[in-house]
Amino acid sequence: MIKVWGRDTSVNVQKVLWALDEVGQSYDRVDCGGAFGGLDTEEFGRLNPNRRIPVIEDGEFVLWESSAIVRYLAEAYGAGSLFPADLKSRAIAQQWANWCLTSVYADFITHTFSPLIRVPAAERDTAAVTAAAARVGKSMQILDGHLASHEFLAGSALTFADIEVGALMHRYFTLPIERPELPNAAAWYERLQTRPGFQTHVMKDWTQMKVPGA
Repeated sequence: MIKVWGRDTSVNVQKVLWALDEVGQSYDRVDCGGAFGGLDTEEFGRLNPNRRIPVIEDGEFVLWESSAIVRYLAEAYGAGSLFPADLKSRAIAQQWANWCLTSVYADFITHTFSPLIRVPAAERDTAAVTAAAARVGKSMQILDGHLASHEFLAGSALTFADIEVGALMHRYFTLPIERPELPNAAAWYERLQTRPGFQTHVMKDWTQMKVPGA
């Protein structure tokens, strides 16, 4: 059985758990990180010298970095479906998964979501958050344009790219920020909400993570 290290409120852990559900793999999860601590232990340091979550153990095989984990699970257990068999479809999935890392993640999670959740309003740089949210909105308009002619990111079926990008969507569409009109991305988000793994692992109440005064 696969072992997952990480708290289930982490978006990076959530996408790994969603991927595991999509490929039908059972797992045990160990709470660590955040309020659970445990990242400074010798045991965890041996698994991931960066001391960050998530980490998986698949038998003797250890892997860290959430995107690498999602792609590994897709190829190992979802080849031909979550990991497309067609080379070009697979390349498109890689393209959008990488786009998420380079063009969206930092602006949204680091510079928009985290300051709104983990910084008291009185101490927050509101102008910086507004600017970051605007940059995310522009990136989302690129995504929206692609989804005008695609049901999912790499075509007509869910792939690992939808998991990597889609794991951010519940937070993006429910966070109280300015968003441009995104009809195609919103429709895609609705399709993601029909996936049991998305419902279970991603559609969580993130307000529980707020610090006092946020």
